[in-house]
Amino acid sequence: MDKKSRLFISRMATALAVLAVAAVFTPCRGANLDSLKTSVRADSAYVAGKTYESVDDSLKKIVAAIDSANADSLSIVEKKPGKRKKEKRDWATWRPDAKRAMWLAIVIPGAGQIYNRKYWKLPIVYGGFLGCLYAIRWNNQMYNDYSQAYMDIMDNDPNTQSYNEFLHLGNTITPENTQRYQDLFRRRKDYYRKYRDLSVFILIGVYALSVIDAYVDASLSEFDISKDLSLRVQPAVINNGTSANPLKSSSLGLQCFITF
Repeated sequence: MDKKSRLFISRMATALAVLAVAAVFTPCRGANLDSLKTSVRADSAYVAGKTYESVDDSLKKIVAAIDSANADSLSIVEKKPGKRKKEKRDWATWRPDAKRAMWLAIVIPGAGQIYNRKYWKLPIVYGGFLGCLYAIRWNNQMYNDYSQAYMDIMDNDPNTQSYNEFLHLGNTITPENTQRYQDLFRRRKDYYRKYRDLSVFILIGVYALSVIDAYVDASLSEFDISKDLSLRVQPAVINNGTSANPLKSSSLGLQCFITF
């Protein structure tokens, strides 16, 4: 084998090795690799029948094809959309939505105040709820106890004497004071029932006020409270124009100036 043939085989082996490395490490599409292989086969067939100088041209074509495949792959990677970074909310310019605040307050009491970032109102809201719940429980318990005592004193059954728990030490119920204790237990029963029902209505009112407060607070977040809003009241002399005498046609009054 002569020197030119050995040199030709060495360069073709180098070209095929470059092609193999490009096929493994280049993230290109299958269509580009197929076209690259076809180009190499054609160049190899062409080089086999040509002289030594045509080998350099073939290698240049192979390198150019590989560079083209790399360029296509990079363009595909660049066009692939990436994840957008979530922008941080600017709390200085953020304004709550009134409807969202209202629905949050309806579903979860106090959630509207949290959404409006008025955390100082939470003790008021939850304190009102807890106070009403405690009043309902207490009045209901006392109502049940006095109701049972009233029924026991009215049935004249000696086996049912729960009313004795409400008597002071040393006091007993006799036929002479039975009527008085019956009226007492009836009034106490009605008293605690009334305040139990009233506590329920107050609880509903606290709930409604929390919803209204969340909605109004969110709506007023856009209200202008700049220094241009002002009210000025000052004394003034008002001319009635009813007499030629200026002393009789004038009167003292107040003038209001509103700037908005």
